[in-house]
This record gives sequence, structure tokens and C-alpha cells, in this order.
Amino acid sequence: MNWNCPLLVTRDKFKEAAEEMNTTHVTQIGVGLQMKSSTHVRLNFQKSGSMMMMSIAMRDRSKNRKPLQKGRSLSIEAIQTVQALKRATKQHSELAVEQVFDMKLRRLLKLDMIAVLRELLRQDQCLLALKVFEDVRKEDWYRPQLFLYAEMVTVLGRNGLLDKVELLILNLKAESNLKPDLEGFKALLESLMSLNLTGLAMECFYLMKSLSCDPDRMSFKILIDGLKSNGELDLLDVIQQDAEKYYGNFADFLEEEETDTSTKCKYRTL
Repeated sequence: MNWNCPLLVTRDKFKEAAEEMNTTHVTQIGVGLQMKSSTHVRLNFQKSGSMMMMSIAMRDRSKNRKPLQKGRSLSIEAIQTVQALKRATKQHSELAVEQVFDMKLRRLLKLDMIAVLRELLRQDQCLLALKVFEDVRKEDWYRPQLFLYAEMVTVLGRNGLLDKVELLILNLKAESNLKPDLEGFKALLESLMSLNLTGLAMECFYLMKSLSCDPDRMSFKILIDGLKSNGELDLLDVIQQDAEKYYGNFADFLEEEETDTSTKCKYRTL
């Protein structure tokens, strides 16, 4: 909040007010005041006879701060950890970052650690997020979440870190406790195809099948649409044949898929 307000005060009254508000600096041309809260006040005045004309400018620094998580809340510990990690990164010191990991991050509860990771992703702090993710994977309570992988793929790709996406998928394939989560795999396939990473998408598709997670029609549609748009005709032929094994004639499969999609759109417009 910024505002200016002219007031008429006597010199004695002004000094009394300044003393009550814990004055930090007084001169003949202005006064700087620090309130007990985060509000900062600057008072400027000019002498006019026996009276003084004073203008007040007040600023609350907390009003200028970007919310850490839009629509969601973080614990105080999680917020402090995010801020400390960002400050340490600006020092360009691995030691400073590692100290924050030891003193703050590794002392957080499970939900707070995940919240810190997601907040760093939201702020496009990609390298920090990857480092936090490495620590998260070492925790005893850690279980791989495909939706989290999909979220990380999207953020890394948006920031042009495609080499990091490839390393992330390698980590995914090395997970020892991966569950056959169809919805999670579809989110991951969609994230990869949106970045035109058809090779990695195919790897995840075969990983899904190796976990006895049978692809549904939407899984095939995500791959087929992506392969068509990228002109990957050889891979497209392979996926089409695979789709026919699951759902019969490929033309019928497409027709049913289009019918399902149009029906969903119809209900959405009602």
C-alpha cells in the first residue's frame, strides 16, 4: 500500500509521535520510522511559520511479495525452506545449498518435502527442483508417483531442459516400486508428446505394458495423434497394429474413439 497524506502538526507534537513510533532516524528534512510490523514509513516536512506541513508515505513490503502457491497453502517450514534454497543458489555456492538441505529440507515431513518440490517447479526453479527430487527419492517413505513425473517433464520441457527430461525418464525406468497406474501413464505420455519427444513416449508406453498395465483407447490416441503430427510413420504403423490387437479393426477403433469424444463434448455443453 502506497499513499501520501498532508498533515499539519506542531514540532513538539511531531517529536512526541516519533518517539512513540520508535523513530530510527530524525533530521531537519525528514524522519524514517520503522513500525513493529513489516510496514515502513517515511515522513517529510517543510517548515511554514510555527507549523509544519508533513507528508507521509507508507509501504508494506508484504504486499509486494508474490504468493508462494496460488490457491494452496504451504507450511511455514516449507516456505522458509524454499526461500532459503533460493537465497543459497544466488550465492553460487554448493556448500551453501548443501547446508540448507541439511538444516532445513531433510528435517521436513513427507508432505512438506513434496510441497517444496512442487513449489520450486511452479516457480521454474528446475535445477533446484531436480536436486530436491534426488533427496526425496532417498527417503524411506518414497513411492514413485507418475503424475509427479509428468509434472516435472512438463516444467523441464517448458524451460528447454530436454536433456534433463531424458535423465528423468531413465530414473523412472530404474524405479523398483513402480505401480501400474494407467491414469498416471497417460499424463506422462501426454507430457512427452506435447514436447515432441516421441522416442521417450514410446519407452514409457512399453514400460507401462511391462507392468501389466494395459493401454486404453485414450493411451493409443495420445500416441497416434502425436506420431501423426510428427510424421513418425514407422512407429505409427507399429502402434496402429498394437491397437488392433486390443480393440479390433483400426478403423472401427478410431470411429469408436471419435464417438466417445463427441459424446463427452456433448455432455460438457449441456
